[in-house]
Amino acid sequence: MNSQRTEPTDRVGFIGLGNMGAPMATKLASWSGGLTVCDARADVALPYLEQGADFAPTGAAVAERTTVISIAVVNDAQVRDVVTGQDGVLSTAKPGTVVAVHSTISDRTAEELATECASRDVEFVDAPITGGAGGAEHGRLAVMVGGSDIAYERVRAPFGCFADLIVHAGGVGAGTAMKLARNLLHFVAFTAATEAQRLAESAGLDITELGKVVRHSDAVTGGAGAIMLRENTSPIAEGDFWLPILSHVRDLGEKDLSLALDLGARLDVDLPLAELALARLGPGLGVGVSNVPESA
Repeated sequence: MNSQRTEPTDRVGFIGLGNMGAPMATKLASWSGGLTVCDARADVALPYLEQGADFAPTGAAVAERTTVISIAVVNDAQVRDVVTGQDGVLSTAKPGTVVAVHSTISDRTAEELATECASRDVEFVDAPITGGAGGAEHGRLAVMVGGSDIAYERVRAPFGCFADLIVHAGGVGAGTAMKLARNLLHFVAFTAATEAQRLAESAGLDITELGKVVRHSDAVTGGAGAIMLRENTSPIAEGDFWLPILSHVRDLGEKDLSLALDLGARLDVDLPLAELALARLGPGLGVGVSNVPESA
């Protein structure tokens, strides 16, 4: 492709000034090459204009003025329209332009759009983000980039305005796959939190106070991410550094899950995720189930 490494003098475009896009674009307002913003609501662009950015009414108009374009809209359909629609980015994008989609879309959509972009000598990256609006406001987002090495190198500098962790996950679609894996953990954990609340409530506890304890301890321990340090998920062999560490995690988890299930049974509270966790924790950690008898 005819791509070139991004220099600070290149102009960046940002399409979609919603809850996440707005603070991200605000961080890009300091980009030395300049910023062009675009949103269906022209009035939301006013704060960026006051900071020196300019406004473009369509994706096509953005692409006429910029060579790196970030897109943060709602879903696959909107992304497709912004990229390939009648007034979309590809209708005017110059060869060597990099189109980066921050929305969480299907990996198949990412691959299809990459093919269409390549036919115009345009680079495509799926670059979903995590960290929430607060992370965006403080420049603390994590970005998972799927795309070529060339495209990754080109987006690193502008992405650094709103993110303090930029990971090259692999080729197109890999960024999305990583985001989906991350969000699987996120929302399964949310569901587990509701189960924990039901148990605590049935035990007569203040679930607001429980929430305080959870947030406090997760901030100290790192939560579930604290165990995500291995290079693969294969069973752990004897003599491996991780075997005693994750066996200890399993033993503690099986003990505490068993105690929680016992409490739930006495309170007549169904805890299906806890039951699954008890059965799958050890195998998932790669250390198998505990050999300790249930009565121990």
